[in-house]
Amino acid sequence: MSAPDDILQRWAKVLDQDKCIGCHACTTACKSENEVPLGVTRTYVKSVEVGIFPQVRRAFQVTRCNQCADAPCVAACPTQAMYRREDGIVDFDKSVCIGCKACIAACPYDAIFINPEDNSAEKCNLCAHRLEVGLEPACVTVCPTGAILVGDLNDPASKVAEIVHREAVTVRRPEKGTRPGVFYKGAHQATLDPLAARRPDGGLYAWASQGQTGPGHVAAGHPGQPSSSAAALLSYDIPHHAPWGWRVSLYTWTKGLAAGGLLVPLILLLAGRIPWASPLGRWAGPGLALVFLAATGVLLIWDLRHPKRFYLIFTRHHWRSWLVRGSFIIGAYGAAVVGYLAGSLAGSVATQQVTAAFLIPLALATACYTAYLFAQAKARDLWQSPLLAAHLAVQAVLAGAAGLLPFALWLGPRPAVTGAEALLAAAAAAHVLLACGEISVAHPTEHAHLAAAAMTRGRYARFFWPGLAAVAVSVAAPWIGVAAVPLAVGGLLAHEHAYVQAGQSVPLS
Repeated sequence: MSAPDDILQRWAKVLDQDKCIGCHACTTACKSENEVPLGVTRTYVKSVEVGIFPQVRRAFQVTRCNQCADAPCVAACPTQAMYRREDGIVDFDKSVCIGCKACIAACPYDAIFINPEDNSAEKCNLCAHRLEVGLEPACVTVCPTGAILVGDLNDPASKVAEIVHREAVTVRRPEKGTRPGVFYKGAHQATLDPLAARRPDGGLYAWASQGQTGPGHVAAGHPGQPSSSAAALLSYDIPHHAPWGWRVSLYTWTKGLAAGGLLVPLILLLAGRIPWASPLGRWAGPGLALVFLAATGVLLIWDLRHPKRFYLIFTRHHWRSWLVRGSFIIGAYGAAVVGYLAGSLAGSVATQQVTAAFLIPLALATACYTAYLFAQAKARDLWQSPLLAAHLAVQAVLAGAAGLLPFALWLGPRPAVTGAEALLAAAAAAHVLLACGEISVAHPTEHAHLAAAAMTRGRYARFFWPGLAAVAVSVAAPWIGVAAVPLAVGGLLAHEHAYVQAGQSVPLS
């Protein structure tokens, strides 16, 4: 749903890079005015060396929140901690932030960070507290050259509206459709495109270094040659960290086991491989689903920077957020599993059959909703695959069949064993084909191409290829039996980690 265009006032900003001298006064003033801690920043000045010696010039770009009319962070925030005010400013409410980092993953501009002192999301809000009392933002007041202008875009008499409507201006990442409220005048494309300038050799920038500090570290600039024909070398920028770490990688895996743990027994029941009275369908499958569903919930809450506020997802929910929708789907699936388990332990086949009608779509929804959650991360092009939902469904069957196979060998009957092995083999083959398809197709953007390269040839290749090989071997489940189980679940976990982390490994600013 698009943001309304008929608001009476829309604050916007013009950054005149023809006037910017790269003094960083705006960065310093912003930190002082908003008490921004060391190590994070609401605004900073990026610089790129353009040309070849001796004909070289330094181009600057002031980087900050783009005050989007269709802000992805607002759509992704589960508690409306990120919201768009009536005057067009995208602001935040720290009191209801749960620290899920969905807004960071959604922002195409790397403009949002977690404040290390209060663990809440934060960014530039145009110094809204100053605008409300008739003062200009701190960065505007200190700029020595008048390179930063703030005004009402809907007021034809404002200087900002005059420049935007009458002069040549541009915005960052227009292809994302966010309709930014920050306009650049005279900015070089090498500063606007996060992949247009290459990184300096050895990570030695003009005033700082950006050494690799951890697995989630994302250094700025193109890792190889510049994507444009012009020579451009990044001389100063701010590194970032991937918002979602190993807990999110693990959560996608446990969620697949939770969804497939009961989905696979239900498939075997409907196929006539096991009777409704079988222990596999009565308690093994539901028990497996509940154990991994509980693990999924623990991981999701553990990953929050404000875990004690997790209940706000249900009491202050924002329905546009797939984090909210997914939480309700998981809750409904868990309730249905409990109902099914209660009915089966009571010996009520009718209860099992009625709840099974709800469990199958709920299990598929539990497996697949992450595709739409990842799709809300507009800047992560690798995750925008239309096949992701289908791939997650296949992974759920793969994980569920692998998880159920030891129980089938223990509890029988024999048709259940062969059925689980056949499902494991088929799902493993489908997973390998889909994974190979995702990396072999021509990616539509440079961002997606680099993310795929990081997964297959970069730092995450050590997870991707062994994981893919392990799952490929588990295709032989009908012949190697239970030996396929650790190969399937271990390989799937390695794949999930490579995919989730590689999607976040490409710089956005």
